[in-house]
Amino acid sequence: MKQLILLVCCSLFFSVGASAQKLETFDIISFKTPKGWHKEVSQNAVQLGVDGGATGGVCLITMFKSLPGSSDSKLNFQSAWKTIVKETVSISGSPQMQPPKSENGWTAESGIAPYTADGKKGMVVLVTLSGQSKMVNILILTDTDKFQQAITDFLGSVDLPKVKGAAVPSKIQSAKTTQPARKSSFHFSTTNFDDGWTSAEQEDWVEVVKGKIRVLIHYPRKGTIFPADPEPLTNTAWDILVAPRYSNLKNYKTAYIATSNRPYLGMGYAAEKASGKQAFVLLFRQGDTGWLEFIAPDKDSFIQQYKFDPETIKWDSETDLLKPLIQMVNYNKFAVADSDFKGTWTSDFTGVQQLYNVYTGNYAGMNINQSNEEFVFGEGNSYSWRLLAVNGVVGSVKVASAKSVGKFSVLNNWQIRFSKIESSAKTMNAHWSCIKGARLLHLLDANAPGSGIYTVYGKK
Repeated sequence: MKQLILLVCCSLFFSVGASAQKLETFDIISFKTPKGWHKEVSQNAVQLGVDGGATGGVCLITMFKSLPGSSDSKLNFQSAWKTIVKETVSISGSPQMQPPKSENGWTAESGIAPYTADGKKGMVVLVTLSGQSKMVNILILTDTDKFQQAITDFLGSVDLPKVKGAAVPSKIQSAKTTQPARKSSFHFSTTNFDDGWTSAEQEDWVEVVKGKIRVLIHYPRKGTIFPADPEPLTNTAWDILVAPRYSNLKNYKTAYIATSNRPYLGMGYAAEKASGKQAFVLLFRQGDTGWLEFIAPDKDSFIQQYKFDPETIKWDSETDLLKPLIQMVNYNKFAVADSDFKGTWTSDFTGVQQLYNVYTGNYAGMNINQSNEEFVFGEGNSYSWRLLAVNGVVGSVKVASAKSVGKFSVLNNWQIRFSKIESSAKTMNAHWSCIKGARLLHLLDANAPGSGIYTVYGKK
C-alpha cells in the first residue's frame, strides 16, 4: 500500500492552477469531491470521506483553511507536520519526503508515513502548499490502496489562485542561455532551477545563467589538472580553457591560497571574441569541482552575486566565501525520462587499506573493498540488475552477489521506481550530469536521502 500511495504522490504533486473544472470552493481552494464521497464543511476545514462498507477500508481527506506562512516552504511543512499530523495520529520516525514542485508562485512540499489510530494501521500523506505568505495544508488518511484512483482524481482537481507577480513556472525544456542547448539523445538538455539559475548542456561545458552572470562548468579535459603550485596550474588551465575565446586580456592575476584543500583561482578583464563585449572572467577550481569559469560584465556584477571581492579577499581567513562558487557544480543536473534508459550502465568502486599493528608497527596485511553494480535497460521499461561485492583481508576475502529483474517507471522528472532490487521494490532519486560526449546517471535511495551520496553510473 505504501508504494501505491507514494506513486500517487510522486506523479501528481502538483497541478496548481491547471484544473479545468472549479466545481466547489473553500477559502482559496478549488476542488472536485470524488464521486460517492461525503463532504462536511466547518469554519476552518472541509473533510471528504468514504467508507468501503462490506469490502472494508476507509479514506479521509481534509483541506484546511489557509494560514499565514513563511517564505520557506520546508519550514511550513515541518510546522504543519507537528501541529496537524502528530496531533491527529500516532507515527514513528520522520516522513518520507517527495521532491518539491513549484508552479504559479506556489511550492508544494509533501511527505508520507505509516500511522496507527484506534488500533488500526494506515498511511498518512501531508501536502503543504506555500505562496504569497500563506500556506494551505491537505491531509490524507487511508488504510487501503483501493481508493488510489479517487485520490488521484482529487489531487488533479485542486486549484489555487496564481500568485500575482510570481515567477514563470519551471519549464525544463527551455533555457535562456547564449547558445541553444546541444542536441542530445536524452530527453532533457536544459533545466530551470527554482532559484533563478538556468542550465544548458553544451559541447564542452554546461552553461549556467542567471541575470548578468554566466558560469561554464567545464568538462574534464586532458592537461588541465596535474600536481603543481597554483600559479603554473591556473595559467595552464586558463590557456587551454579560457584564452582561445577572448582577446585583449588585461590585469590578469592568480591567487596563492594557503589552505589544506587548496583552491586555484585566476582572473582578468578581456573581450569575448564571439560578441566583442568586455567581461570580467574568473577561473576557479577546488577539490573535485573541476574548472568553473565565471563571466560577468564587470567585477561589480560578480561581487553583487557572490558577495566578495576576489581581488582583495583574505584567503587565509575568509575561505568560507568560496562556498557559493563551489556549489555551482550542482547545476550540472538534468531530469530523467523513460526514453533515456537504454543499454548497460555500470558503477565500480575499489578501496584499499594498508594495515599495521598499532603496538609494534609491523605490517598486518591489506584490506580490500571492491564492488561492481550493473543495470541493463531493455524494451518495455524492463531491466536486469546485479551486484558483486568483494571485501576482507587479502587471503580471506568474502564474495557476495545479488541480482534481480523487473520493470521500472519514471515517477516524475527526478525519481525512478524499480519493481525489484534484491527482495523488494525501490524508489530512487535520479538525475543526469554531463561530461564530454556522454552522461552519468546518479541514483540515491529515496528512503535514505539523508546520506546525500548518489551512486554514479556510466554507460558501458
